[in-house]
Amino acid sequence: MQGVRGCLSSCHFLLSTIPLLSTSLPVLLAVTPLPSFAAGLGPGQSDFGGIGLMQTPTARMAETGHFAASWSRTAPYRRYSVFVQPTDWLEAGFRYVSVENRLFGPSIAGERDYLDKGIDAKLRLREESRYWPELAVGLRDAGGTTQFGAEYLVASKRWHDLDFTLGLGWGYLGNAGDVDSPLGWLDERFDSRPGDAGGDQGGEFALDQLFRGPMALFGGVEYQTPWDPLVLQLEYEGNDYANEPQQNDQPQDSRVNLGARLRLTDNIELRTGWQRGNTAMAGVSFSTNLAGLAQVKRDPPPRPLDAAPEESWPAVANRLQENAGIRVREIRQQGDDLTVTGEPTTFRNLAKSEARAGRILEANADETVETFSYRWQNRGLDLREDVHDRAAFTAAAASSEEARDHRYGLYAHANLGEPTGELLYRAEPRRFSWSVGPAIEQNFGGPDGYLYRLSAYASAEYATDPNGWFSGSLTATLADNLDEYDYIADSELPRVRTFIGDYLAEADVGISNLQYTRTARLGDDWYAMGYGGLLEMMYAGAGGELLYRPFNSPLALGADLNWVRQREFDQQFGLRDYDTWTGHLSAFLETGIEDVLAEVSVGRYLAGDIGTTLDLSREFDNGVRVGAWATFTDAGDNFGEGSFDKALYLSIPMDAFFVRSSRNRASIAWQPLTRDGGARLNRRYRLYDLTEERDLGRYWEDYDRSWE
Repeated sequence: MQGVRGCLSSCHFLLSTIPLLSTSLPVLLAVTPLPSFAAGLGPGQSDFGGIGLMQTPTARMAETGHFAASWSRTAPYRRYSVFVQPTDWLEAGFRYVSVENRLFGPSIAGERDYLDKGIDAKLRLREESRYWPELAVGLRDAGGTTQFGAEYLVASKRWHDLDFTLGLGWGYLGNAGDVDSPLGWLDERFDSRPGDAGGDQGGEFALDQLFRGPMALFGGVEYQTPWDPLVLQLEYEGNDYANEPQQNDQPQDSRVNLGARLRLTDNIELRTGWQRGNTAMAGVSFSTNLAGLAQVKRDPPPRPLDAAPEESWPAVANRLQENAGIRVREIRQQGDDLTVTGEPTTFRNLAKSEARAGRILEANADETVETFSYRWQNRGLDLREDVHDRAAFTAAAASSEEARDHRYGLYAHANLGEPTGELLYRAEPRRFSWSVGPAIEQNFGGPDGYLYRLSAYASAEYATDPNGWFSGSLTATLADNLDEYDYIADSELPRVRTFIGDYLAEADVGISNLQYTRTARLGDDWYAMGYGGLLEMMYAGAGGELLYRPFNSPLALGADLNWVRQREFDQQFGLRDYDTWTGHLSAFLETGIEDVLAEVSVGRYLAGDIGTTLDLSREFDNGVRVGAWATFTDAGDNFGEGSFDKALYLSIPMDAFFVRSSRNRASIAWQPLTRDGGARLNRRYRLYDLTEERDLGRYWEDYDRSWE
């Protein structure tokens, strides 16, 4: 579910990848505490969200992977925010500000409070040392209406139980105008700050505002009390509340604010304060560390090296599935090499699958076998082969002191020809599989208020052969408040996405997907995929994708082309009149910087507009991926509110929550508005995802844990 016009911003929590009931082995959910955030001085959330004092930021950064969701109220403002720390030097997040004494207006949302949206970022310039403070630069409310837009340079220094902060603020943080622009000597344009720099529709980056206009000092101090959960705050802010957005000026008796943070648990903190000399503040924050999400596993233990051999090669294949997480397609012996061809099903780390499989093969291979090879596939596509020296593997499995020789004798390659040698086992085709699960879709951030849909899905697949399969999904609404949904928009583009309310309101049970997909490997580094049917909730059609992905290369190139036609609102088999061609050329680059993946796509979107999407994401060691994307097209003024499309998202491996290992994932995404500009086809499968094992990734980093 997505939003429309400012009316519907969205925060999705989709569990469509979680098989609660399925033909596969069930997993057990364990209730364990979430990883805590660093307590004490420094990491508290500000009223605006992001680490700071109350109204002002500090130079402090949280631990890498830190996540915080916050709420605060200082009349007439209520603020809701989500912030993440993707790297140790970057903090980013988004915020809603509900203005209690201003309305969207009768023509939009009647008596609902006005809601503003914004994106923040803070960049650390220097870490704290014995003599130097921590130094950071940041932007507040960038890429929105910029009604609360600000820029700042800030320093923080700790001394025993005190943490001092001093900063320079422009825009909302500098409205008190203590001094004229210090940058005016560079160019007289810095002397004044333009208004409405976010554009008529909002959403534009206000580059002509940056560090312009008068500047004010801000700062403060935090004191860690002898009672560990309590931190006291004193703040001097740079805003005088005489130039508030929407002519909503507030009386201010003092620029000094007083506050306190009280930590209730490792993850929940209460905040209170007295601001402007006349107004109370209250807030609450929930924090955790995404990079620390993990669960103690209760997987079956690895087979002992001296285990009795299985009765037959089919029994070996079953054991490889149950214990090593390999769905075996073939087992062959060529001379002194024993090769297992299959797909990973359980462990995210293939080194762990191979370490477990080697123990099983050791008990069943004859004395002539000297190497164990694992030929990894996905959806019938050959991806790579990992080769282990049998003697070195057996020694390493028996004693960690021998692991070095095994590690340096292990190698992987992608020169995969047709399988040869004696066929010991070939699996019967795996024809049918199914799963069911829940999904909750939420929208918050516009005149319609909070909208939700709680639903259940049922998915099934039927494989015609290893490279081809039919897939389908039914989605049933269990509860919703979509009767409050209303569409208001000023875009002149075709309504390719903003019929979302009609789709969700008209069908309690709908076919969200029904397609046939086929894959092929065209060469050593070339992969292809074709598909056709009901491709997603709103579109039916056919398309294809081509991917060039050299083995273990940081760069991959892809292209997709699709002809689609809009589906009827009842999500059955009927089609509407609108049809179009859409497709993109894409480049994927593992940057080598903080495990960041950059994806750039250029092409034609569903509304016929031409543009570019930039997606940056970072994956932590535990598999959690956090990212953001932005789309810019040639729609210009026809784009509608927001002026460009953007979203933040999390992809969380279910392995982090369950006591049994799993390769399934859940996704959480926030997209502030649903627009017709920059709208992409929601393809169910992507070759880049299907071929992820072409990249060795953290194989060597995870090697030591593979013996567990």
